[in-house]
Amino acid sequence: MGDKVRMLRLLFDREIKKRRLAMNLASIPFAVLERRWLVSLLAGMGCLSGQSDAPIRIQVNVVNVLCTVYDSRRALVKDLAKDDFVIREDGKPREIRYFSRETGLPLTIALLVDVSGSVRSFLQAEKDTALQFFRGVLRPQDQAMLSGFSSTVVLWQDFTPSVPLLGNALLGMHALPFKGLPKDGGPMPTTLLYDAVSSAATTKLQAVSGRKAMVIVSDGIDIGSRASLETAVRQAQTANAIVYSICYPNPHETGCGYLKSLSEPTGGRMFDLGSKTPLREVFRIIEAELRSQYSLGFVPSNAGRDGSFHKLQVRVRRNGLRVLAREGYYAGK
Repeated sequence: MGDKVRMLRLLFDREIKKRRLAMNLASIPFAVLERRWLVSLLAGMGCLSGQSDAPIRIQVNVVNVLCTVYDSRRALVKDLAKDDFVIREDGKPREIRYFSRETGLPLTIALLVDVSGSVRSFLQAEKDTALQFFRGVLRPQDQAMLSGFSSTVVLWQDFTPSVPLLGNALLGMHALPFKGLPKDGGPMPTTLLYDAVSSAATTKLQAVSGRKAMVIVSDGIDIGSRASLETAVRQAQTANAIVYSICYPNPHETGCGYLKSLSEPTGGRMFDLGSKTPLREVFRIIEAELRSQYSLGFVPSNAGRDGSFHKLQVRVRRNGLRVLAREGYYAGK
């Protein structure tokens, strides 16, 4: 039976790689692929013939890393191959087992809008800009959701591929009434930025397969969240979501640094609208990056699923190129 297990693993890895490349299945979780192909492979090898009551279990644990590459002129680089990339996990090189360009694979977007204080002007001035972003980035196989937050977090539109539904939700966005003081004497909630990020990551994006991005429009000032900045980053990383943040200027306090700390560990970045970059251009840049990603997959060294954090470093062999990728991942439990 040992020879059968080894042969099964070889055939399984080969089949998964072939199917992902030929059928664009890179967005399907490996657990799903495992169940789909493992049965047929076992049957073909006589392992389901009833000759043995002992089940054969093979666990395939693959870490997928999405990245974007820029050249020295800040132009996206779209022609790289697998051998151009190098991945290090906790400082040690790892073999890239799976590689694809992500320009046509399904995409899920969570748009989170701060509707408190200085960001409230977004509701009046930029609804059409956000709608144009959805129209430009979403394809029939993609989906998006819209959520707002101030003293509470509200889901205005759940995941949908329908741009008209998202447009109606954008038109219906409004300032949220004050939730009231916490009964346990906690801080007064006025801008639950970190709670909104954690909630979107854990209750929405975590269960979705494929490429995932979170776009946050806020001044970056959190007041009253139960979750911390570190928790929000961890939840986004665990959900394998890239976070883009758009920082509106606050005349009293700048929170762009917090949004930068929230975005960069996930492979995303922060855009400061105080630099006079129009929101329409920011959305155009985000759209271009989401359509120019590479997906790299490797088998981690830690076979255990203990929830520990592992640092990642992605670089390219060509000189003068800059890679945007998440800084690490949490091993599943």
